[in-house]
Amino acid sequence: MARRCLYMIPTLFGISVVAFAIIQLPPGDYLTTLVSRLENQGESVDRAQLESLRERYGLGDPLASQYVTWMSSILFHGDFGQSFEYSRPVADLVADRLPLTVVLAVTTLLTTWLLAFPIGLYSAVRQYSPGDYLATIVGFLGLAIPNFMIALLLMYLGQTVFGMSVGGLFSPEFEDAAWNLGKVIDLLGHLWVPVLVLATAGTAGLIRVLRANLLDELHRPYVVAARARGMPERKLLVRYPLRAALNPFVSTVGYVLPALVSGEVVVAQVLSLPTTGPLLLNALRSQDMYLASSVILIVSVLTVIGTLLSDVLLAWLDPRVRLDQG
Repeated sequence: MARRCLYMIPTLFGISVVAFAIIQLPPGDYLTTLVSRLENQGESVDRAQLESLRERYGLGDPLASQYVTWMSSILFHGDFGQSFEYSRPVADLVADRLPLTVVLAVTTLLTTWLLAFPIGLYSAVRQYSPGDYLATIVGFLGLAIPNFMIALLLMYLGQTVFGMSVGGLFSPEFEDAAWNLGKVIDLLGHLWVPVLVLATAGTAGLIRVLRANLLDELHRPYVVAARARGMPERKLLVRYPLRAALNPFVSTVGYVLPALVSGEVVVAQVLSLPTTGPLLLNALRSQDMYLASSVILIVSVLTVIGTLLSDVLLAWLDPRVRLDQG
């Protein structure tokens, strides 16, 4: 455990360097993008003001110097820098959207588990039954249809069939309101749509994985021997094969956040979700380097922590994956 925590430090350092460098790869910077946008709109550009801004934000400094300034501000002052696009501190922008992203991610993960577990279990125990074939068809459709297509379909059905607007996480009257019980209830009323959309592919994949793993375990010699000793089928299933087949469920904790942030960008754009996905996309478009780098860094930290938790849960669930501490 302590060794894995120590591994997190160089891992996060490497991630921060790579993220900051990759964002700087496109030619130009935020000011270049701003000038191009203003000129396309027919507006004049004050070159003296641009040079002043370039000097103020250190955009003319070498890449290594910019990285050291950014990282030292984070480590010693908790300052992630200033967003060029929004003219606000990056920490404030991320603080507004990261909690909703985490809530969406955790809710989607729990929904995926709750749906995939009983369906995958039934498909394995009732192999080649009508229910198994139905689950297989639904699983393949879930994997084949892009999430944004499902989002567009739900929006169309909501508008034409139910006469309701499907989009966002809050009603207009609650968007800028302070947190209270009414706002929480309103969030829960809107949350099911993006959760259903984002959980589709993950649920379909986990059903197939659980079914395959459980079928493999059910034909192992220890299962045959336990069955020959007269152990009840339900007790046999829960005590041995099912526990071994649950590894993929636990391992999803490690990659659920990056998968949701990367796969949520298009869905969030379609459904107008106030999460970190659209924030990151806009930052990359405008080359808002401090905002983009900070979002990637924060999501990477959560990913590393999720992977650590996943390893701990796997070691508790399955002793075979425990590392030799001697």
